[in-house]
Amino acid sequence: MNNILRFLLIGLIAVAAVAVWDGFYVLREGQQAVITQFGRPVGQPIMAAGLKFKLPVIQKVQYFDKRILIWDGDPNQIPTNDKTFIYMDNTARWRIVDPLRFLQAVGNERRAMTLLGDILDGTVRDLVNKNDLIEIIRSSDWSPDFMASTIQSRDLVAPPKVGRDRISHMVLEAASKITPQYGIELMDVMFKRVNYIESVRLKVYDRMISERKRIAAEKRSTGEGLKAEILGRVDRELAEITSKAKREATEIRGAADAEATRIYGQAYSGHAEFFAFQKSLESYRNIITNNTSLILSADSDLFHYLENQKVRK
Repeated sequence: MNNILRFLLIGLIAVAAVAVWDGFYVLREGQQAVITQFGRPVGQPIMAAGLKFKLPVIQKVQYFDKRILIWDGDPNQIPTNDKTFIYMDNTARWRIVDPLRFLQAVGNERRAMTLLGDILDGTVRDLVNKNDLIEIIRSSDWSPDFMASTIQSRDLVAPPKVGRDRISHMVLEAASKITPQYGIELMDVMFKRVNYIESVRLKVYDRMISERKRIAAEKRSTGEGLKAEILGRVDRELAEITSKAKREATEIRGAADAEATRIYGQAYSGHAEFFAFQKSLESYRNIITNNTSLILSADSDLFHYLENQKVRK
């Protein structure tokens, strides 16, 4: 009898241990759960965090993330409405809002990523096919006034009719009509990167290089024109300064010559005979050389001067 009681007690302790070990579980913040019994959901999803209880052994807990999750798609080559092939790299944010439906329709997050890829890639392709390239690469708030304040270009075109931001919102609206049946709420969709394919990219680079060369040639032409204008102005100002300097020099030289003439006149009027004799000597110095023979009359002033010099010696 004691052995039977001992076995019953051990059994009860084992059942209690299993109940405690497998019956209680902790639902953390940022998580939500669905209880399954033999693989089938039981009851409503559990959303509040805390210590929870389930039937041991026969029930299992399926945990799902309550936070916002990120989906990153693979770059795809898509043709636009104007037959230009581009690479689209998209991303989206989503979350599980109905874990029970998510479990029944999808199962796990890995399959959800694949499902979102199929939905979003198809929706993006449809909308890109219906719009021209300019609508994909330019934002919805693009305007010529904004671009004119940012870059110096004369080739500004009309703003896009839809724009990249509006197209991404249209993708979100279209995809959001599909995802609720899987227990998924799509938060937003963004075009992470838009690029040309290799052949188109080379043509775009060539066109960009040609445009830069044209702008550079225009800038050089404008610079040459300004250079010619500046040099012409410098030459004109130099000619004006030189002409003015020459006129002032001529006026100063004329005034100096007049003053010299006045001084010479005063000196000549005070000692007329001396200056007349000096002028005569200067004339003789200019006409007489070492091989010149000079014949003077007895009444010549120079004869009397030389005679007086001889007597003094």
